[in-house]
Amino acid sequence: MFSRSRCLTRTFGRSISALRQGNNVLARRAASGITSSQCITFKNSLKCEARPSIFQIRYFRTTVTHRNEVITVNTPAFAESVTEGDVRWEKAVGDTVTEDEVVCEIETDKTSVQVPSPAAGVIEELLVPDGGKVEGGTPLFKLRKGAAAAKVTPAPAPAAEAPAAAAPPPPPPPPTPAPAAAGPIPTTMPPVPPVPAQPIASKPVSAIKPTAAPAATPTDASVKGARSEHRVKMNRMRLRIAQRLKEAQNTCAMLTTFNEVDMSNITEMRKVYKDVFLKKHGIKLGFMSAFVKAAAYALVDQPAVNAVIDDTTKEIVYRDYVDISVAVATPKGLVVPVVRGVEGMNFADIEKAIHELGEKARKNELAVEDMDGGTFTISNGGVFGSMFGTPIINPPQSAILGMHGIFDRPVAVGGKVEIRPMMYVALTYDHRLIDGREAVTFLRKIKSVVEDPRVLLLDM
Repeated sequence: MFSRSRCLTRTFGRSISALRQGNNVLARRAASGITSSQCITFKNSLKCEARPSIFQIRYFRTTVTHRNEVITVNTPAFAESVTEGDVRWEKAVGDTVTEDEVVCEIETDKTSVQVPSPAAGVIEELLVPDGGKVEGGTPLFKLRKGAAAAKVTPAPAPAAEAPAAAAPPPPPPPPTPAPAAAGPIPTTMPPVPPVPAQPIASKPVSAIKPTAAPAATPTDASVKGARSEHRVKMNRMRLRIAQRLKEAQNTCAMLTTFNEVDMSNITEMRKVYKDVFLKKHGIKLGFMSAFVKAAAYALVDQPAVNAVIDDTTKEIVYRDYVDISVAVATPKGLVVPVVRGVEGMNFADIEKAIHELGEKARKNELAVEDMDGGTFTISNGGVFGSMFGTPIINPPQSAILGMHGIFDRPVAVGGKVEIRPMMYVALTYDHRLIDGREAVTFLRKIKSVVEDPRVLLLDM
C-alpha cells in the first residue's frame, strides 16, 4: 500500500513540475498517470502495479494567437496566354476590408482579374502604384490582419433625469411698460439749433455720375463654347482589341455578302410561347437563340465556314464541333464569350448559356477560359438600332455573322406589297478559304431556318 502511494505521488509530482517549467507554452505530449499495460518501479521500493481506476493527468500545448499580423498578398497566377497586367486599385492605405472583398483589379489583354483580401484587416501598404505592370507572383500590398480602423463615434447624449427637466420653461414675457403719467404742460419753446457759419456745398443732380458695379469673375459654368480636350490611357483590353482587328484586316481577304430575313414567323412564335417558355425554363425567349441554332445548323451543312487556315503549317483545320462566340459590349470593350457544343443544344439551352455569359460579362467575372476557342462569331448590332453594317472577322476564325435591327418595310409577298418586320444580315468571310458559293449558301440556310423553324425538324 505504501509503495503504491509513493508511485502515484511521484507521477503526480513530475506532472506538476512539467507544468511549472512550461514557461507559458506547454508540451503537446500527454503524460498518463499509470495505465494497465505499464509498470513503474523506483529505487528502494516495491513493484508498483497499476489499476484501471487510477486517473490520468494530461496537459496540452496552447499557442498564442498572433494579432495584428502583417501579411503580403501576391498577384494570382494568370492563364497561359497572359503574362502581365495593369493594376487598378479599389482600396487605399488605411482602408478596412473584409474577407474576400476586392482590393484591386488587374486588367490583362483578355479579361480583368479581381484580387480579393485573404482575411479581414486594414491595408497597411500598397507595393505597386496605380496603373503599374505586374506579373504572376508579384507582391501587391500588405495587409494587417485583425486590425480595425479607428472610427470616432459621438458619445451618446445623457438621458434626461426627469420628464419635467427635459425642456426648460419658457422665460416670462417682459412687462408691458405702463403709460407715462400725465405731467404739467410745458410753457416754453424748445431751443433752436445753431445756424452753421459757412453755407453747405450743394451739387446739381446732373453732375452726379453713377458708379459702375464691380465686374463679376467668370466661372467655369458661365464660360460657353470653351474648346478643351483631355487624354485617357487605353486599357489593355482596348489595346488588344485594336491589335486583333488590325491583324484581321492585314491577314484575311475579307469579303461580305448580305441578305434579308422576314421575321414575321419567329416574332409570332415568340409572342405565342414566350410566357410558357419563361414559366418552364425560367428564361425569356429571344431572337439570339434562333440565330445561334440556325448558324450551328448551317455550319454543319457548310463545314468550310467552320474551318480555319493554319498559317504556320499551311493546312486547313476542319472542326467537327461548333463553338459559337457571342459578342457582348461591356464598358471596357467588346468581349466574345463562347457557347460550346451548340450543335447539340436546343433553344432553352442556348438562351440559358447566353444569359449566364452575359451576366458574367456585365459583372466583370469572365475568365480567359470563357473566351478561348470559338469557331464562329455572331455580332448583334441590332440591340443598338443598327440597320446595316459589315462586321470584321474575329481571328483565328474564318467568318462572322452580323445581325441588325428589325424594321417594318414594304416587301413583295405573292405579288402583293405587304409591310413585314425585316432584318438585314451580313456574313463577312475569309475569301482565301471560303468561296462565294459556300458563303451565299450558308447565309441562305440561316435565312430559311429563322423564317421557318420547322426546317430544323424536317432536316431540310
